[in-house]
Amino acid sequence: MRVIGLMSGTSYDAIDAAAADLDLDGDCLTLTPLGLISRGYDEGLRSRLAAALPPADTTLAEVCRLDTEIGRAFAAAAVEADRELCDGQAELVASHGQTVYHWVADGQVHGTLQIGRPAWIAEATGLPVVADFRPRDIAAGGQGAPLVSLVDRMWLRGRPGAPAALNLGGIANITAPDGTAFDTGPANALLDAAVSEATDGRLAYDADGDLAARGAVHEPLLARLLAEPYYALPAPKTTGKELFHLPYLRTALRGFEALAPEDVVATLTLLTARTVADAVRSVRATEVIASGGGTRNPALMAALRAELGGGVALRTSDELGMPSAAKEAYAFAVLGFLTLHGLPGTDPVSTGARHASVLGSLTPGRPGAPWPRPVRASEGPVRLVVDGVGHGGR
Repeated sequence: MRVIGLMSGTSYDAIDAAAADLDLDGDCLTLTPLGLISRGYDEGLRSRLAAALPPADTTLAEVCRLDTEIGRAFAAAAVEADRELCDGQAELVASHGQTVYHWVADGQVHGTLQIGRPAWIAEATGLPVVADFRPRDIAAGGQGAPLVSLVDRMWLRGRPGAPAALNLGGIANITAPDGTAFDTGPANALLDAAVSEATDGRLAYDADGDLAARGAVHEPLLARLLAEPYYALPAPKTTGKELFHLPYLRTALRGFEALAPEDVVATLTLLTARTVADAVRSVRATEVIASGGGTRNPALMAALRAELGGGVALRTSDELGMPSAAKEAYAFAVLGFLTLHGLPGTDPVSTGARHASVLGSLTPGRPGAPWPRPVRASEGPVRLVVDGVGHGGR
């Protein structure tokens, strides 16, 4: 089955559309990458989205407008991916949507909201669309994140040692060797906020880690940031820009206003590396397979490698055949495929839910479009092979 996975993460800088051929044979699901299209949000839309996110106030009218306009933007990306990557032969779209709020209180997730109405995608492509993945796991008592953990476990199954999968987006999340999964804290969220603030919005992120490389870590600021209670919470746990946002950073910087922007960015880079490395050590991983935008930041990767030390190997998912920039979009393509076949897309070990769940809601495509035969849960995949790059074992 040819599936398009759509993803926009907590950095909300672009919509990634990754296309894959997915073939289920017994307990093995083979993913053949067909390519990635990444399209930035229109600057006006991105600015309005940023202005509506917590802790800012917004209105239901603006939420409705954003839901519609982001849905149209996702639809345009899906149409382009079908045309350019699938030769018009795509059979399914799996859309994560754009997270705007993750309701966490006292360590429990009570709700989540992803916008980007899937009806716009179904109308534009004529294809069935699986969307709204997270709420079902939350309804079953889970964190609703990180949902890619099931895909990580299938993909890394049989790999030697104790591998952990790491995603460095706006927020960093990890899938541990035993299947435990959680958000470690900010990856790029505070870094991006600091860079944008320091440059009056001219720069959105620390390109190539240049600012961090020119700065020096400020230990008192680092100590203040590391005192954040979230880091001490037990897994499973999730967080987002509801906590790690620009006002949070401004509060942390009180009394340190004289710090050069480069020093702030260097300190935040080490904060990410330190909290990720602490999480890796806590799950006793011997290898970290990293993906996401943070892997393109040499300063962050160098800091993480130094924090991990020589006993833990750090490599990117590209080295294992999974394109780093597209990994989350491919993961949601897999989750959409599982949903369409009636198969669970969560692992309770990872999210803390009471049971595994079939995820998402389904928006039908054009009239008369065929539906796949549901597969019994016992027939579902336990291994994921990426274009012939597998690790053996079960």
